[in-house]
Amino acid sequence: MSTERIKEIDFVNKTVLENGLTIVTEEVESVKSVSVGIWAETGSRNETEKQAGVTHFLEHMLFKGTESRSSLDIAMSMESVGGYLNAFTSSEYTCYYSRCLNSQLERALDVLSDMVLHPSFPKDEIEKEKNVVIEEMKMYRDSPKDYLFEKFSANIFSGHPLGMSTLGVEETVSAFERADLYEYMDERYQPSNLLVAVAGNMDHNKVVGLVSDFFSDVEAKEPVDKSKALPEYSVDDVELTKPIEQTHLITGRRGLDYNHEHKYQLLLANTVLGGGMSSRLHQNVREKYGYCYTITSFNQSYKDTGLYGIYVGTDKDYVDHVRELIGKELDKIKQDPIPEKELSEAKAQLKGKLMLSLESMSNRMSRLAKNDIYYERFVTMDELQQKIEAVQSADVQDFAQEFYDNELFSEALLLPEE
Repeated sequence: MSTERIKEIDFVNKTVLENGLTIVTEEVESVKSVSVGIWAETGSRNETEKQAGVTHFLEHMLFKGTESRSSLDIAMSMESVGGYLNAFTSSEYTCYYSRCLNSQLERALDVLSDMVLHPSFPKDEIEKEKNVVIEEMKMYRDSPKDYLFEKFSANIFSGHPLGMSTLGVEETVSAFERADLYEYMDERYQPSNLLVAVAGNMDHNKVVGLVSDFFSDVEAKEPVDKSKALPEYSVDDVELTKPIEQTHLITGRRGLDYNHEHKYQLLLANTVLGGGMSSRLHQNVREKYGYCYTITSFNQSYKDTGLYGIYVGTDKDYVDHVRELIGKELDKIKQDPIPEKELSEAKAQLKGKLMLSLESMSNRMSRLAKNDIYYERFVTMDELQQKIEAVQSADVQDFAQEFYDNELFSEALLLPEE
């Protein structure tokens, strides 16, 4: 077992157990709560075609009972003391977490570790949950915006799991059996692929002691990786229809990975273009011309790539006007340096959001885990703010001239049926 105290941050600690499981904590004495998460470094991108949706389905099933607890026992374990349990699945990780009073830290770790280590997967619950997940798929398909985002992502990462919904597809989910769930857990839920993150009023050594006890019988084993290599990006447009009234448009391209050298230039360019009501796209397309209710830009990073785009909901008669206005804004950020005042305000907006996020223990816990997953170290707020502040207007312009190349942008358009 090795313990590392992060330099210059005496309230953040990291310990790696002998079996490879990582524990990261951040002590915050000013609160009376803790946020506890068990993270599995596995997501929908680690699934084979036959396994599509198994990561998310497994997330649901871990709440359905263990060898010693029923699903009701799991639900009541934290709610009966004023806390709560939840989980989420992404393309690259899965998290099971609890928020509770710091006096209930041991209970939270006990329940979460029991869910991850001793799931029972009752057959009747598997069949019921298949229907639940299929209804969840229908819910997203009924939402024009969600439906289009899914199609856009599938277009950008054509033929790769990153382009698939984390929910999977009805054919694969309907075919899952208990053996499939146990097999996937055996492949991916190994100690070296697990991380326990805790933020709040607690002691690191106590957390290490508790986690060591709960995971003491778990032997070290290398996780199986069946993930596909990322295919080359090719520009492609897709046009779809649904029985809706509004037209939805996304234009974008592959983005930058978490460790890309130009990450902060993109963050600032994205803030200037579509980061809120003061952004250029909002002020021009909505406020000046009234062509839409919502227009925004988005940026999602992964370990080895990213997804970037601009979304707008508009009337079908305005689509060409909106395309033209978006094009003009992209040309402008390439041709003209961002004025110092506007860049300074974008920096303040980014730094302000980062600082406000620290008021949530759940955000702090997630930040601890993602820092370790993507950077293998703790990135301080001071470092983040310094890197944001170091970006100059010329840096953003140089980056924009290459990144916002019209020839690299794909489009997904969702029109009302005639």
